[in-house]
Amino acid sequence: MPLTLQVKVKPNARVSLLAQAPDGTWLAQLKSPPVDGKANEELIALLARHFGCRKAQVSIKSGASGRMKLVRIGGE
Repeated sequence: MPLTLQVKVKPNARVSLLAQAPDGTWLAQLKSPPVDGKANEELIALLARHFGCRKAQVSIKSGASGRMKLVRIGGE
């Protein structure tokens, strides 16, 4: 069963971390700058590590160029 998350991304942070807000959205702080997809790659790796799945199972469904992203985890 795939899981869809709403993630707010904050690039150029001092540390990489993932936290869930009380309203159910997720906040991802990423060390990478938002250049050439580096922050998106780091986000996918961070989510895969957090949820214990392969990076290939994590995909950004919408918002690839914005701060608010819809991310799908699991499924095909």
